[in-house]
Amino acid sequence: MAKSAIIVGAGPVGLMLAGELRLGGADVVVYDKLPAPSGESRGLGFTSRTAEVFDQRGLLGRLGDIRWGKQGHYGGVRIDFSLLDESHFGIMGLAQSVTEDMLGRWVGELGVEVRRGYELTTLTETGDGVVAGFRGPDGPAEATATYVIGCDGGKSTVRTLAGIDFPGVEATRGMYLADVVGANVRMRPIGERIEGGGMVLSVTLEPGVDRIVIHEPGVRPHHGEGELRFSELADAWQRMTGEDIHGASASWMCALTNATGLAAQYRKGRIFLAGDAAHDHAPLGAQGVSVGLQDAVNLGWKLAAVLTGRAPESLLDTYHAERHPVGEELMRDVHSMSMLYLAGEEMEPLRAVVRELVQLPEAARRLAGRVSGLHLAYDMGPGEHPLLGLRLAPHRALERADGSRTTVAELLHGARGVLIVTDGDAGPAGLAARWAGGVDVVTGTWADQEAGRADAPHAVLVRPDGYIAWVSPDGGDLETALTRWFGAPAAG
Repeated sequence: MAKSAIIVGAGPVGLMLAGELRLGGADVVVYDKLPAPSGESRGLGFTSRTAEVFDQRGLLGRLGDIRWGKQGHYGGVRIDFSLLDESHFGIMGLAQSVTEDMLGRWVGELGVEVRRGYELTTLTETGDGVVAGFRGPDGPAEATATYVIGCDGGKSTVRTLAGIDFPGVEATRGMYLADVVGANVRMRPIGERIEGGGMVLSVTLEPGVDRIVIHEPGVRPHHGEGELRFSELADAWQRMTGEDIHGASASWMCALTNATGLAAQYRKGRIFLAGDAAHDHAPLGAQGVSVGLQDAVNLGWKLAAVLTGRAPESLLDTYHAERHPVGEELMRDVHSMSMLYLAGEEMEPLRAVVRELVQLPEAARRLAGRVSGLHLAYDMGPGEHPLLGLRLAPHRALERADGSRTTVAELLHGARGVLIVTDGDAGPAGLAARWAGGVDVVTGTWADQEAGRADAPHAVLVRPDGYIAWVSPDGGDLETALTRWFGAPAAG
């Protein structure tokens, strides 16, 4: 059987993963139960780190005109992002359907087939692969692949069929989301707390269309499909804000809960989970889709390297090891921010303490980093350099020997590893040349604005997902890092 992958779910996470696999040379097919994209957008934008991830693949510009956030907060407690040493602002007001459409066109250009109208019904692991059964447009169908990845949302069929536990917290609160036409409410881009508990949010998507979110104390946590009525939503908005929107209409609306779940395993044999299938919670600051897209970028290059024979299967174990702790942190942050933001006046003493803490630069950086994703560091093994395990900021510029200039983001467009050497030492470049199948070697000097930085590395090995696997000086052994992340060197 030819080595390949099946992705179940053609949302942003599934499409991003499919593109990553194709860039790595792997065969992949995407299946989705819907006959066409839904056009719905629970998420409105993404975090700073996810914007960097798109930039690393040359995708950020494909999103057209984008709006960067102008305010930062953690659970409604304002943080002055402008005083921090790098930008933590994310992208706001961008409908998830726009991101999904862009990714769909991208994977189409890469030659990925997306098969729509196929609902997964069975999964059977064999000795060397997985057989997936579907209920398709023309009846039952089967497909076989080496690995299957579930990117099929919080109610993941892949997760259920694989028997992966999904512990979490039961719903205690309901919430409403809607895209409202003709309401013309004022902007509340990071939400507005309401006395007595709860929150309302409103963002203008386009002239005459506003996304509103309502967290009202006492809203029942369960609504069946199609059960929510616009009058019910408008009543809640008026109770919370005093504004009457009953004369408007909703182009889309839904009722959600604050239930959460985190998969006990991100990998079980030949089956993987990513995105909401691995970690599910109520929409909150685009955290879920942002973390899911980063799941895809973490798994994609590793799975492609294994499928194409460049790396051993043991590399895949690092997916759960690296991303499950991120999911755990996400759940903690969601609960913490919800308590700070949505509870009543009884939470005010704690809010006051957090407001004091965020005046301290280190506390502000830490909380801002948890929101933006810029704080994340992976365990890369021995090494003392402070950059080891962090992402290499994609905007950092490099001047090549021929005088041309490039950026870290541009060097990562091909989803390959990159060794950047800036001190003229030929040793690292010569060693990395043995891994030419998966690693590019680039020599030059850091651009003027970068060269004087105290953390400007002499040489740095960057994984395809943008994280630093080795750095000189004091960043571990280069050959060990190359072997760990890119497999054995080429013979000879």
